[in-house]
Amino acid sequence: MFRGALLLVLATCTGLVGASVCDVRPGHGSIRQALASTNGCDTIIIHGGTYNEGAITIDRAVVLLGQNWPVIDGGGAGEVLVVAAPHVTIQGLVVRGTLVSDMNDNAGIKCTSVSDVRIIGNRVESCFFGIYLSSVTRALVADNRVIGDSTADENRRANGIHLWKCSHVDVLRNTAEHHRDGIYLEFVTDSHVGNNTTAYNARYGLHFMFSHRDSYTHNLFHDNGAGVAVMFTHEVTMTDNRFEHNRGASSYGLLLKEINDAHIARNTFADNTVGVLMDGCNRATVSNNRFVANGWAVKLFANSTAAVFEGNSFSGNTFDMTTNGDLVLSTLRGNYWDRYRGYDLDRDGKGDVPHRPLSVFALVTERMPYAMVLSRSLMVNLLDQSERLVPTLTPATLQDTAPLLHPPQGPESRTIQRAELERGQRTAFPLSLCASLMALLSWWRFNGHSIH
Repeated sequence: MFRGALLLVLATCTGLVGASVCDVRPGHGSIRQALASTNGCDTIIIHGGTYNEGAITIDRAVVLLGQNWPVIDGGGAGEVLVVAAPHVTIQGLVVRGTLVSDMNDNAGIKCTSVSDVRIIGNRVESCFFGIYLSSVTRALVADNRVIGDSTADENRRANGIHLWKCSHVDVLRNTAEHHRDGIYLEFVTDSHVGNNTTAYNARYGLHFMFSHRDSYTHNLFHDNGAGVAVMFTHEVTMTDNRFEHNRGASSYGLLLKEINDAHIARNTFADNTVGVLMDGCNRATVSNNRFVANGWAVKLFANSTAAVFEGNSFSGNTFDMTTNGDLVLSTLRGNYWDRYRGYDLDRDGKGDVPHRPLSVFALVTERMPYAMVLSRSLMVNLLDQSERLVPTLTPATLQDTAPLLHPPQGPESRTIQRAELERGQRTAFPLSLCASLMALLSWWRFNGHSIH
């Protein structure tokens, strides 16, 4: 594998005169000396061992290839590897030893105002920032393990993979754990984030703002503080991702805030406090996703317009959908809802009567969160059943006009069926009818009604 990578790198240098390969071994030269003696696109092979050379600046086109996982230790003095030249490749290194700072963005590998860099197959361990790209064009960050200090407080952690003001960057097949944000992008355009795993990060698994025309596909985001946050962005594509086990008082699988023209498709949202929260989103297409065993599958705020939900499956969620207003300017059609109790007389696979996914109790908890203690009580079930029969309180515009009778077939169909079975086996919460009636009366008075 190493020889193949070396041949690939050398092949890119064949057009350069004087390109050569040099070796660095513990006790025989240093990385600094090797860099000082290289010509453009020379390759430096760093053999296994530990190199304590402080911050190392790479100021020329060069390939650094580690063999047997050499450790580059910055000694806690600041940065470790600083890339200040284009056409640099860093591969096969263990990087550690940054300084934790409230003033400087110290990183294990930092690239600033360069282009055409490749950071491949490294292990960045217990660094403040892991891999940091600033004002970089055309870069590849792939197959790295960026693991932070799991014992540090959140304010002593920074981001695992951090991109600021970059374009045409591919972030592929990386693992980012125990940082503040696993992957962070700001002012990043025309880039792709794919096949990464982010987990156990204190804040977000993925966080990006003002980053347009980017795509995020086939990633796994699980057990993060608040899942994934997308803010102030347009033309974003998120497909074939998994958002799992992101739980907490203010947690969600995916937050979409002030987003225009988003395409959200074929994702799985499982066991999150909130699957998707949409706040101020316009023209979002949400299709063929799986919402399984979440607290709230979708929170669709009334300031979101022209969203289309189609071909999605909702199974085993405590609440399938909720909103915070009476006017909902979005469209639901052709989704599967495990709570749908309609019929299909013409046998076309679609219900003959619409389905309203917003329950009365969902409205109550949206305005009075403490009412959640009454979940699964007898009175709540009766109230929701009555609303389905004679809808009066839920928004008339929030309904699926052609609900599916069966979930769309796909690789997650067994997961959906299992979630339905588990949901059916849950028992009602043993609260008194009197307590349920009190909650209902409180909600009624909260909305300005009087009882005579």
